[in-house]
Amino acid sequence: MPEAVSIERVSPGLAGDAIDLVVTLPTFRRPEHLLRTLQSLQAQTTSQRFAVIVIENDAEGGAGRLAADPLFAEGAIAGLVITAHARGNCSAYNAGWSTALERFPSMRYLAVIDDDEIAGPDWLERLVETAEALPADIVGGPQVPVFETAAGRGLLRHPVFVPHYAVTGRVPILYSSGNVLIRREVLETMGAPFLDTAFNFIGGGDSDFYSRCRERGFSFGWCAEAPVHETTPPRRMEFSWLNARGLRNGALSSIIERRRQTGRRGSLRRLAKSAALLAASPFRSAALAARTGSAVAGLYPMQVAVGRLLAEFGIVNEQYRRPDQN
Repeated sequence: MPEAVSIERVSPGLAGDAIDLVVTLPTFRRPEHLLRTLQSLQAQTTSQRFAVIVIENDAEGGAGRLAADPLFAEGAIAGLVITAHARGNCSAYNAGWSTALERFPSMRYLAVIDDDEIAGPDWLERLVETAEALPADIVGGPQVPVFETAAGRGLLRHPVFVPHYAVTGRVPILYSSGNVLIRREVLETMGAPFLDTAFNFIGGGDSDFYSRCRERGFSFGWCAEAPVHETTPPRRMEFSWLNARGLRNGALSSIIERRRQTGRRGSLRRLAKSAALLAASPFRSAALAARTGSAVAGLYPMQVAVGRLLAEFGIVNEQYRRPDQN
């Protein structure tokens, strides 16, 4: 195991070669919700023999590790609790995915769910069925926001909260790792570290990973019937958070393109695209505001365009650096 990973608990009698699918579950200072997520995994109705890896990413506090430990110690859930000592979501994913490959030699699929999400009882079965029926190497599903107050319902049509696709089938690419199924062959081909830790605190490591997977020829699918429900705190209903997320999404698109389009020609191409998007953004924003009935949602194309341009000058908001503000 890498030095940055500690195995904290292994469920009794765990046979790594008897597991078809591994669910990785990164956690950071959400012990109460982590237990709700684990309960939804316990309730899965599936033919897949699966195990769960909880990845604690707060090595000092360890609240998630302490909350999950009794369930694994008693064998109520098969799998492991590990600590990823390097902070950041990419580091946590890398630790869990590497552990899954090493500990479970018969694993065919790896799934990801976050510690603020709840899966329905057929979540895993639907994802696997879709992956095999399409077929697709990587399959995503909707992350449906569940707002803690009624005021948030007006944001359901904001682009930040709307799933990227609506219908099950093959898709060109995915953007989020909060609800995804990945074939083992993808991880073995891409190799560790899977997610670039440069994205640890700005997000987007998953989008960059998918972009590289597409370059290697892997295919993508969408399963509309496998949603997870994501608890959305009041902070994410505030304009400052929505504005920061729009700017960040624009910055990420520029950063990822920069990695694929190098040299002077690539820079000129990106700047031209950013300028065109900025010029068109007022019209796109007006159209989106009219379509959604929300001026706040309508600002999103402008925020993305400004974020792209700022990123060209090295200005990127690390939205995950301070968890209390996310």
